[in-house]
Amino acid sequence: MWLEITDVSKHYEGPPGSGRRTVLRGVSFQLERGETAAIVGPSGSGKTTLLNIVGGLDKPTSGTVIVDGKAIGGLDDEALSRMRNRDIGFVFQLHHLLPQATVLENVLIPAIPAGRGRVGEAVRARAHRLLERVGLGGQKDHFPAQLSGGERQRTAVVRAFINGPKLVLADEPTGSLDREAAANLARLLVELNRDEATALIVVTHSLDLARLMGKAFVLRDGLLERTEIG
Repeated sequence: MWLEITDVSKHYEGPPGSGRRTVLRGVSFQLERGETAAIVGPSGSGKTTLLNIVGGLDKPTSGTVIVDGKAIGGLDDEALSRMRNRDIGFVFQLHHLLPQATVLENVLIPAIPAGRGRVGEAVRARAHRLLERVGLGGQKDHFPAQLSGGERQRTAVVRAFINGPKLVLADEPTGSLDREAAANLARLLVELNRDEATALIVVTHSLDLARLMGKAFVLRDGLLERTEIG
């Protein structure tokens, strides 16, 4: 099992006298290698919070998250950073590309810590292959300002996959794109997930994207339930 989430809850303490705000209530689910899942739900329902907990960017109040047999709650900061870099890829609604770096340089950024400051030829070759795969081989020396919104997001997707992660987490990856670019990116995520045999979780408001995932869940009032996307 690539990912096991068991009884995860998250509470935030409000100002004195206001009580505690509960965002997640006993969330549990699993994903195997190659599986895909969409998480939908109203704004403010805790979807991003859940994704951040799965990715080790936030900690649950209670419950466990296990990635490839390792409980991330038991890792110190250094080990958790290594796991996030090596085993988990992130795609956000805003691409977060470095404006002063080229497409190729942006893609290679996650590979630098793993290589202790330098990137080997095998990783560079993989970056070139992935960029060609997503139609950006001719733009590898371009800067983000020279790209369209869809091209920036495709660059961010390649960056997420560069280290061969076990798990890819995408938070509204098509939210800032027009319909055509969103559809292209959605297909790209599914194809790369299939080719790379990762597990993929997508948080989205897009029903078109959610329909492409093998599983769908709705998060409402802190509770995660399996659903069908019509």
